[in-house]
Amino acid sequence: MAVGNQYARIPSVELDEETIERLDALRVEDESYDELVIELINIYETSEYTLFHAGD
Repeated sequence: MAVGNQYARIPSVELDEETIERLDALRVEDESYDELVIELINIYETSEYTLFHAGD
């Protein structure tokens, strides 16, 4: 991703074998790891939002 004349570095993440196996169990068809992680983050954010507003 270019920012001005600089490129933003995307951090790399190292996963252990157990985590990869758990992610593989959650993947649907040809879903990429990126797509799966984005989906999991969205679910987390939605549940956090729901809990935050549960007292309203």
